[in-house]
Amino acid sequence: MAMTPRERWMALLAGQRPDRIPTDYQATPEVTARLLRDLACADEEALWRRLGIDKRKMVEPQWRPARPPSDPEADMWGIRYRKADYGSGVYDEPWHHPLADAETVEDVHAHAWPSPDDFDYSPITRAVEESDGYWPIHAGCFEPFLLYGYLRGLQTAFEDLALRPELAEAILAHIFEFYYEHHRRIFEAGRGRIDLTWVAEDLGAQTGPLMSLATYRRFLLPNQIKMAELARSFGVHVMYHTDGAARTFLPDLIDRVGIEILNPIQWRCPGMEREGLVRDFGERIIFHGSIDNQRTLAFGTVDDVVAEVRESVAIYRNARWICAPCHNLQPITPTENIVALYETIHALG
Repeated sequence: MAMTPRERWMALLAGQRPDRIPTDYQATPEVTARLLRDLACADEEALWRRLGIDKRKMVEPQWRPARPPSDPEADMWGIRYRKADYGSGVYDEPWHHPLADAETVEDVHAHAWPSPDDFDYSPITRAVEESDGYWPIHAGCFEPFLLYGYLRGLQTAFEDLALRPELAEAILAHIFEFYYEHHRRIFEAGRGRIDLTWVAEDLGAQTGPLMSLATYRRFLLPNQIKMAELARSFGVHVMYHTDGAARTFLPDLIDRVGIEILNPIQWRCPGMEREGLVRDFGERIIFHGSIDNQRTLAFGTVDDVVAEVRESVAIYRNARWICAPCHNLQPITPTENIVALYETIHALG
């Protein structure tokens, strides 16, 4: 009897072998809209079923501040965004960084920090109660330094870690305090039905780490441990996202944070070669992603996609793996390559 998508994820997390290799999906909205048209699917759930995708169902609370925000053009952190057009789609680019001019810890404390009290968590309870258990349920994401870069400006954010550590610690403390209570309320509202959450940070660039291991251990690791422990206290499994060449951080992530799933496996980056990851970490974590969307899916042929999926099946044969694009599919990726990815993994898996 065929497993449901949730049963496949739960089997892997329990160290068991599911009925086939599970799959997942990441894409820009433009790609999803195109697939709905090209494959004549009425909605996204129909698309997941059409392609055999074991998609996580995302649930979230609703932001309902007690009083209107002082800056109606900004998000709850005070960040303003503008649309950046890259030819075949658009994305939101932060351009107003509300803490860009902060010079002291007092300036940081004076910022209008959001509160979990401004959220209604009942939509999560309704969503899990209405779920039939077919799809795995995912809620929450803690990725503090990404947000820090939006609040401060990316260059200044990295400078702070070296030159203004007291500011970095103050800003990261406020972000953590919000998210710890926010996630606690999310998990509580989930009533034991939330399966997965993100503890995340982009630690790797295309050719090497974005920061030293010592810097990571000082500024990010302690709170990542606390967020993962919070999730586990509610029976929620921890996924970790980091782009790029992040191998140097993996022992800490596995042994100290206790991550269970690593995403997205950009295997063309130094140190992220699939064979080495499987050899050194394959008995301890689940690999998620791996099908290259920088070259193969975007610019390769259908035959190239089929070959890479076959290669990955062979490499991960003795490991736990969820087959998916290694990051968001971009509009330059042909529909036939995306279909080939899922048809091939199901033929082999």
